[in-house]
Amino acid sequence: MHWLRKVQGLCTLWGTQMSSRTLYINTRQLVSVQWGHQEVPAKFNFASDVLDHWADMEKAGKRPPSPALWWVNGKGKELIWNFRELNEISQQAANVLSEACGLQRGDRVAVVLPRVPEWWLLILGCIRAGLVFMPGTIQMKSTDILYRLQMSKAKAIIAGDEVIQEVDTVASKCPSLRIKLLVSEKSWDGWLNFKKLLNEASTTHRCVETGSHETVAIYFTSGTSGLPKMAEHSHSSLGLKAKMDAGWTGLQGSDIMWTISDTGWILNIITSLLETWTVGACTFVHLLPTFDPLIILKTLSSYPIKSMIGAPLVYRMLLQQDLSSYKFPHLQNCLSGGDSLLPEILENWRSQTGLDIREFYGQTETGLTCVVSKTMKIKPGYMGIAAPHYDVQVIDDKGNVLPPGTEGDIGVRVKPIKPIGIFSGYVDNPEKTAANIRGDFWLLGDRGIKDEDGYFQFMGRADDIINSSGFFCRYRIGPSEVENALMEHPAVVETAVISSPDPVRGEVVKAFVVLASQFLSHDPEQLTKELQQHVKSVTAPYKYPRKIEFVLNLPKTSTGKIQRTKLRDKEWKMSGKARAQ
Repeated sequence: MHWLRKVQGLCTLWGTQMSSRTLYINTRQLVSVQWGHQEVPAKFNFASDVLDHWADMEKAGKRPPSPALWWVNGKGKELIWNFRELNEISQQAANVLSEACGLQRGDRVAVVLPRVPEWWLLILGCIRAGLVFMPGTIQMKSTDILYRLQMSKAKAIIAGDEVIQEVDTVASKCPSLRIKLLVSEKSWDGWLNFKKLLNEASTTHRCVETGSHETVAIYFTSGTSGLPKMAEHSHSSLGLKAKMDAGWTGLQGSDIMWTISDTGWILNIITSLLETWTVGACTFVHLLPTFDPLIILKTLSSYPIKSMIGAPLVYRMLLQQDLSSYKFPHLQNCLSGGDSLLPEILENWRSQTGLDIREFYGQTETGLTCVVSKTMKIKPGYMGIAAPHYDVQVIDDKGNVLPPGTEGDIGVRVKPIKPIGIFSGYVDNPEKTAANIRGDFWLLGDRGIKDEDGYFQFMGRADDIINSSGFFCRYRIGPSEVENALMEHPAVVETAVISSPDPVRGEVVKAFVVLASQFLSHDPEQLTKELQQHVKSVTAPYKYPRKIEFVLNLPKTSTGKIQRTKLRDKEWKMSGKARAQ
C-alpha cells in the first residue's frame, strides 16, 4: 500500500512502547489537579511545552521521527511533517508573523483558511509569538468578515483565495487592520505572500513565555439572539485543559486521527491539534473542498487511520452508501460530537462496520464537557459523563442540583473555583458573561437528564423547549425527542422541530422535513398523516408534530448545525404573536 512506504520506519518502530496514558503522565509534569484544588503554572505555552517535547525526543534519538501532520488533497498531492520538522517550520511561521509582519504579543489575528497545512502551521506560529488567533470559516461573506474584524479590532487577517475578494471589499472599513497575509501560490495586490516569506524566514524563534491565563484565542459564537459573541480562551483553558484530558479519545502515540471538521469550529483545534499532539500522535487532514461520503470511505480504506471524529450527519451520510464495498482495516475508534447521535445511527454503524461510535459533548465556552471514553459502556441516546475535572450537573431555575432522572438545565460548576477549561468570558461583555451563571453553575443552554450512572441525555436547547398545553397538564417537549422519532422513518432525510403558535394550546409541535428523493412524489397530505402516526407509534403521543412542512433544505450554521432559532422566529413572526418565555 502506498501509505506504508511513506511511513515505514516511522510509526511502527515505537508504536507499542507507550500507551496514551503513559504519554499523558510523562508530559503533564507542570500541573497537578484535583477537584476543589487546582495548581496552575504561571507560564504555559502549548508549542513549547508540548509540541517541542516530542521534537526534542526525536532530535535526541529517544523516539524515531514520527508523523505529526499528514495532509492530502485527494488529487495525488501529500505532505508529511514529523515533530522535528513541524517544530522548525512553525518557528519560521512565528518569525513571519512577528518579524516580517511586525505583529506584537497580544495582537489579534483572524485566520480564515480551509483545511490546508498552513492552518495548523499558523496556529502554532501564533501561539509561539504570543498572538491571539481567531479562526473563521471560509464560508463567511464580506458582512461576516467586516463584523469580526471591526469587533475584534484585528491587526491582521490570514486568508486564502477563497475569501480574498470578500476581505478586500471591507478592509478599508477596518481601521485596526494593518496586515493582510495571503496563503496562496499566487500574489495579490495589497497582500503579503506567506509562502514566499516562509521560505525566507529563520528556523530559530524564541517562543514567547506566555502566562497561563493570557489570551490565546477568540472564537465567535452565535447565541439565541443578537450577533455572534467573542468567546475568549486562555493558554490554560485550551492547551492546559488538553493536557489534563489527554487520552480521552483512546488515541495512542503511534496512531493517526482524522477529524472531519471545519477549521472555524473549536472542535477542530481540540481534536486535530491539541488532543492529537498532546499524546504524540499524528493528525490526518484531507482538503475535502466539498463534503463527499465516497471520498471519506475511500480515504478510510486507503490510509492507516485508526481514529475518526465527525458530526452525526457524517455517519448518517456514510450509512447511505454501500459499505459492503469498503474495508477499513485500521479504523478502531469512531467518535461523534456537535449534535445528538441518534441510536439508529449508532446501531446501523455497528452492524455494518463492527465499530461503536462514542459520543462527546461540549460548547465553545467550555470545550470538552461530557464524554464516553473507550473504557466506558455506551448507552444509546446518552452523551457520556462529565469530563475529568468538571462537575457537570442538571439544575433547576434557582441553581439547585436536581436528582437523577429529572429534566433541567445542564451546567458546569464554576464556583467557588472555576475549573481549568472554562473560557475567560465574552470580550467586552461582562454582563452577558455574568448573565449565563446561575448559582454556582455556568449554563450550557441545553436541557438534559442525568441518570444514576452519571450519564447525560440531551433533551434540547433550553430556548427550543416546546410548551404545549394538554387537557390535564402543560407538556414540555424537547425537539430532539420528536426529531429522533421522525428520523426513524425512511422518508425523512433531515428534520427540525420547533414550537408553533396555536390558539388553543398556546404552542404546538411543528416539524420541518426534508424528504428522501423517492418520497418527493408522494401525496403531501397522506405523508403528513403517516409521519404523525409514526411519531405516535414510537414515542409519547402528545409529542407528535401537529404541523408538518416539507422543505428542500434547512438553515444551518457554518459548522453544519441546524438553526432551529431561525425557523422558530420566522414561524412566530408570521403569526403576529409573541412567544412566552
